Amino acid sequence: MEPYRTMALNNAWANSTFYSAMAGLSEAEFTAPRPGFFPSICKTMNHIYEVDLFYVDALVEGGLGRSVYDRDPVTEIGLLGELQADVDMRLAVFCSGLNEDDLSRRVLTERGHDPNVTEEIGALLLHLFQHQIHHRGQAHVQLQDAGVAPPQLDDFHLEDGRVPSAMAYFG
Repeated sequence: MEPYRTMALNNAWANSTFYSAMAGLSEAEFTAPRPGFFPSICKTMNHIYEVDLFYVDALVEGGLGRSVYDRDPVTEIGLLGELQADVDMRLAVFCSGLNEDDLSRRVLTERGHDPNVTEEIGALLLHLFQHQIHHRGQAHVQLQDAGVAPPQLDDFHLEDGRVPSAMAYFG
């Protein structure tokens, strides 16, 4: 079960590192048009947060379903960072409590085309980690487009070269 916990902690660290890099952006820079699938850093980071919230709620069977998408985008970087950190820690706590049987257990992942879709937890977690990395990579390019040097986000797992800020996530 350790790889799931470690990936959740890597995600929390990467998001924290990325939000620190964005901290100096003004709201206008955060919401300005940028190249990418989502047309601004703000929209990309809100998408990451919403999807994380959707899947973490599904994992813990919280019952929010698609209602997590019924909100206005958060345009204040600090607030969105706090919301993201909260869902990141919820995911890490969930992954820390996983057992082998949990991975094949199915949870409801309400979809627009079918409110009764279920997924296995193991597959859902792998998808969620991939989704986070995929869109954070897009935001990485958008941050560079904003004139901010994007942070190194892949120095978490290996001991050699691990950045000091990642050490706080290893216990």
